Amino acid sequence: MPTTPQIRARLLAWYDANARALPWRTGPADRAKGVRSDPYRVWLSEVMLQQTTVPHATPYFLKFLQRWPTVGDLAAEKDEAVMAAWAGLGYYARARNLLACARAVARDHGGVFPDTEEGLLSLPGVGAYTAAAVAAIAFDRAANVVDGNVERVMARLYAVEAPLPDAKPELKRLAGALVTDERPGDWAQALMDLGATVCRPKAPLCDRCPLAKGCKALTSGTPETYPRRTRKADRPRRYGVAYLVTRDGQVALVQRPAKGLLGGMLGLPTSDWRAAPWTETEAVEAAPSIGDWRQVGEIEHVFTHFSLTLQVWRADDSGAASGLIWTPLSGLEALPSVFLKAAKRGLNRLF
Repeated sequence: MPTTPQIRARLLAWYDANARALPWRTGPADRAKGVRSDPYRVWLSEVMLQQTTVPHATPYFLKFLQRWPTVGDLAAEKDEAVMAAWAGLGYYARARNLLACARAVARDHGGVFPDTEEGLLSLPGVGAYTAAAVAAIAFDRAANVVDGNVERVMARLYAVEAPLPDAKPELKRLAGALVTDERPGDWAQALMDLGATVCRPKAPLCDRCPLAKGCKALTSGTPETYPRRTRKADRPRRYGVAYLVTRDGQVALVQRPAKGLLGGMLGLPTSDWRAAPWTETEAVEAAPSIGDWRQVGEIEHVFTHFSLTLQVWRADDSGAASGLIWTPLSGLEALPSVFLKAAKRGLNRLF
């Protein structure tokens, strides 16, 4: 097994030559010249990248940066504008935490992010991973940054037999043993890049890996079987009805409660989401208004903890419903993906 200095030297040399160009990243060549990363950009990107991919998050990041170039600009924005801009990234509690954190930085820290893990952890919505990532990447603190990519690299490098999630503490310990005061920001990003581009979940490119020599999983002959995993329980299924109320080229929306799934977002009116399918009678009785309701389709959507089958029912406005927010078709693109999917099905068109 290579020594810690050997592992670090090989990976950092690889990163210097192969670092991904990302809009929030200060590359290794610029960092070597003393250019520092913008903590706001690092923090914003890390929040967006939780539970999504770089290609999906990148256009959102650029849009946010154009509209709100500083943390103070974001902190001063109205909740509904930020939530609408977040639509499509999912996990809307993160958008609420994003605003809470931005406002705390603006209000309590003069618009300047704390430069230590401890200080970052004091901000609302900032957990251990985000605090470590911002501390390392933005402030060159020797923080142990462990995401799914890093866990996979550690599991393969050391052939950790314990399955996830039980292996997490051991994988974090192994990663922490490789952290030093030398280039901690580059080190954190090098591990992430290695996991994202070479030590991939499926079909790892071991012939391109700077750590292949001494990788215990590669020696075993089956590196793709690491990290080991406990079989996941089947995702439960729920059923609901989405109601498409139309009037003069507009669609009726409602604002969802602040707390809970898709909290504070605009969406189509819906029934409850439950374990049993909805009958036609139940669907009509739960509708937001009296009308000539007809089922016009059905969609499937997958959330983190359950799958959803959503019937789509449509009617023209009868004037009997209250509390509806009338929105032109062009405004539906800002809806969370589940409601945009339902609206497209109900209108039988693409926007």
